[in-house]
Amino acid sequence: MDDHDIAVPIGVLDNELHPGYRTIKRALEELEAREFIERDANYSSHFRITERGRAYLAGEFDASELELDEE
Repeated sequence: MDDHDIAVPIGVLDNELHPGYRTIKRALEELEAREFIERDANYSSHFRITERGRAYLAGEFDASELELDEE
C-alpha cells in the first residue's frame, strides 16, 4: 500500500500475499482499528495507508505507544 497511493481491495491482497482471505481480513481490521490504514470512502472493501501508517513504516512512529486490546 505504501508503494502506490491507491486503495487496494482485499481480493488483490489475498492474491498477492497468500495467507488466506480470513487472515488478511483480520489483519486489515486490526490495522484499521490502530489507524494505520483506512477504508476508501467510495469502496468499503478497499483500503489505503494513512499518514500514521506511513510514519510507522518510516520509523517515525513507535507502535509500542498504542494500547493493545487484550481479548
